[in-house]
Amino acid sequence: MRSRVTINDVATLAGVSKASVSRFIGEDRQLLSDAIALRIEHAIDTLGYRPNQMARGLKRGRTRLIGMLVADIRNPYSVAVMHGVETACRLHGYSLVVCNTDRNDEQERVHLAALRSYNIEGLIVNTLGHHLDELRQLHQELPMVLVDRKVEQLHSDLVGLNNADAVQQAINHLDERGYRDIVLVSEQQDGTSSRLERVTAFNSLIAERTHLRGQVLETSDQLGSQLQAFLAAPGPGPKALFTGNGVATLTCTRLLRELDCPLFEDIGLIALDELDWYPLVGSGITSLAQPTHEIGVTAFECLLNRLRGDHEPVRSFDFTAKLIVRGSTRPRP
Repeated sequence: MRSRVTINDVATLAGVSKASVSRFIGEDRQLLSDAIALRIEHAIDTLGYRPNQMARGLKRGRTRLIGMLVADIRNPYSVAVMHGVETACRLHGYSLVVCNTDRNDEQERVHLAALRSYNIEGLIVNTLGHHLDELRQLHQELPMVLVDRKVEQLHSDLVGLNNADAVQQAINHLDERGYRDIVLVSEQQDGTSSRLERVTAFNSLIAERTHLRGQVLETSDQLGSQLQAFLAAPGPGPKALFTGNGVATLTCTRLLRELDCPLFEDIGLIALDELDWYPLVGSGITSLAQPTHEIGVTAFECLLNRLRGDHEPVRSFDFTAKLIVRGSTRPRP
């Protein structure tokens, strides 16, 4: 294999010092004469030299690296937000380092240590933040932005969805369409603030509307039997499911098929999140689309502003979900 070309190789071929080559590839090129700059340029082209950008960044205290800590990279929401972050990073000349904790506290601790060793300039966090001491220590060294999930003891900007408004849109839509017996299906409550906000808003709205009946179920091994009991039980009127995210929607759709329930005939369905496969199931799944790309871009822009010296009090950016109506919530008599 061909050995890596070094800055010393370039200096030797050009007949100049290593410092002159460093000036040429750095920000001090104007200090070199035209003749020396031309010789260095010719040597770089001849040898095919590629500067070590990481080493240059460390020398200047700038790596142009942004870290992103996500709880579950398999979640479509995380992927969509990450794409928005990466797009914004690229636009401003930064690179994104993504670490997936896989909902594992030990992995979160390992990744935080690794991100610190990479000398990232800022961090975007989408986890429960169980390693609070490590996060606080890192936050003292660099700016940090939270996405979707609050960490109360961490005073950082937060970018996410207006969960109360999204739940109200869902209940209003189901109510207007004639559904009277509604189940909110959420992933298991593990301290995630967004899930708690959705459940709290749901219970509050159901309590205000005495003509509606509501309950909350979680994605567990018992969900199939619980849905079967819900379908069989008498109620105040047409039944509907409100799924709290894409994972819950997929789980419920599979279970309804296993129960031989004609999709969206005996039961309605509205989903929080908008995924590519929703229009392909039955007559299409009604959804509340999160502006995930904008959430990711805004998270990076918040971080960038902090990197540029913004010392304003921490802010919360709450985006509004967009209702997309399909056949899964057809009007009921």
